[in-house]
Amino acid sequence: MIPLPTGVRVWLATGYTDMRKGFPSLALQVQEILHRDPLSGHLFCFRGRRGNLLKVIWHDGQGACLFTKRLERGCFLWPSPADGVVTISSAQLGYLLSGTSSASTIRGVGTR
Repeated sequence: MIPLPTGVRVWLATGYTDMRKGFPSLALQVQEILHRDPLSGHLFCFRGRRGNLLKVIWHDGQGACLFTKRLERGCFLWPSPADGVVTISSAQLGYLLSGTSSASTIRGVGTR
């Protein structure tokens, strides 16, 4: 995993997202739904309907980054849409990206 600078937050877009979207469309979703600045340097994560595809957008100060991960088996553990805007720690992001599907890895997810 790419080391994250100190103070970077990880935001999850609850529910599912159309995975055909690229950085510009996902950045617009960050602005309109999460009410955050997609160029702030924070990470914003989106999950597809089937749950096995995850996209992360991040602006590193030099340019826009779009990371994609598809699980061969299983699906990413994800909060329900009723949870609202959700943040997780960088350690929890590591568990999420590893495909660990234990509820205890995302325990303590913060809603804002």
